[in-house]
Amino acid sequence: MNKVFLMGYMGSGKSSLGKRLSRKLGFDFIDLDKLIEERSNMSIEQIFKEKGEQEFRLLEQQALHSCFELQNVVIALGGGTPCFFDNIKLIQQNGVGVYLKMSASALASRLKNAKSIRPLIAGMNEIEVLEFIQQQLGEREKYYLRAQLIVNGLSIKMEELNKSLLEFLDQ
Repeated sequence: MNKVFLMGYMGSGKSSLGKRLSRKLGFDFIDLDKLIEERSNMSIEQIFKEKGEQEFRLLEQQALHSCFELQNVVIALGGGTPCFFDNIKLIQQNGVGVYLKMSASALASRLKNAKSIRPLIAGMNEIEVLEFIQQQLGEREKYYLRAQLIVNGLSIKMEELNKSLLEFLDQ
């Protein structure tokens, strides 16, 4: 297997880790949300606003499926990607899933300080954001936990992750 799928809640660091990890492995890097934006000529925020979440999830599924054909790639998934359709099963079959596990409070803190707009939490105050994350993380974690590797999103040790991944990638 020569595809690494980074999964976790929004704000867990999938994109920033993905860029570093891809350089370390000598792989290409794809941010699934950026791929969706390029293909639709719309921002994720616009897609949610103008077409709704259901249309976004279909675009996301199509983008994910196109990644299965690629070789030597690290893919940062959207926070919900593993949780819809049969995406998690296909991720497991087509590469190594890595869950960047973080607590709801750590995620809320990160998102509060984030520069980018997150459509799902736009307009919420800190308490509402934390409650929203707790509720969604509770629903989504059962999918995330199906990843082949689970790492602490707050203290990722790149050498350890790289070593663990190489064991999976050699199979």
